[in-house]
Parts: sequence; C-alpha cells; structure tokens
Amino acid sequence: MSKEKTPVTQAIRILRQHQVSYSEHLYKYEEKGGTRVSARELGVDEHCVIKTLIMEDEQKKPLIVLMYGDCEVGTGMLAKQAGVKRISPCDAKTADKHSGYQVGGTSPFGTRAAMPVYMEAGIATLEKIYINGGKRGFLLGMSPQELMRVLRPTLVEAAAG
Repeated sequence: MSKEKTPVTQAIRILRQHQVSYSEHLYKYEEKGGTRVSARELGVDEHCVIKTLIMEDEQKKPLIVLMYGDCEVGTGMLAKQAGVKRISPCDAKTADKHSGYQVGGTSPFGTRAAMPVYMEAGIATLEKIYINGGKRGFLLGMSPQELMRVLRPTLVEAAAG
C-alpha cells in the first residue's frame, strides 16, 4: 500500500484539540461497501468498525447514532429510549447538510451542526474501535473511552440483527 498522506479533517482537528490518542487508517473506499469493506481492508472484526449514522426524529431534528458495523439500528427501540415518537434515517443530502461530511465519510467528531449523540451501549466495552475520520476511505482507531470523553454520548440498546 502506498504511503498516502492522511487528511486533516475537521474530525482530526477536534481530536487533536481534545488530545485524543488515535491511529489513522486509509483504505480503498468502495461505493456502498460500508463497514464490511472497511473491516476487510483493515483486517479487523466488522463488529469493531462503528457506523456513524445521521438520523432525525418526527420533528426533523437531527441526531447521530453510533452502531456496530455488523448491526442495524432498531429505530423503534431507539425512539423509545430517546423519548421521541419516531426516528428515521436522513437521506444522503440531508445527512451531508447536518454533518458537513459526505455520506460514507461521516465522522461523529466536528460535525457542522451540534447534534445529540446516541451510542449502542456495548460499544463502550470494546477494547478498540474504528470510526470514520471525516473522509471516505479513512478510519481512526481509538479506545471507546476516548470517544465517550469527547462526545459524551447517551448510551442506548438499539442494536438489531
């Protein structure tokens, strides 16, 4: 693999500001490949590759959901725990507008709009996670405790499948 220069995204700036210890991992991005491809390219368990999803409630208020790469979000379970009637995924254009990132490269760090963050509770128990660094084909490895220190997510149990 060529030694490409890793990008300095808004996510990287936030992590540096908070003095977070992380590793940088570039990989060949595949359209619609998702966490399956990034896990394969990095040689890690897909369960440890965390998806950053931009969703919205029934009033169109955006929120961030962090979920295991190999699981779906049970939106009904999440809505109940978030105290709203309904939660649904945003379309790509809306998600890009809220986050300031391009879908496939969405990081929970340094989003354009401040949004509440909901994280699947079990993620906190993983030894190391891989999460998007703010660009397609760019993941960051870190301790989930570091992510929790910076983002202060609400822990939920909404994993399905």
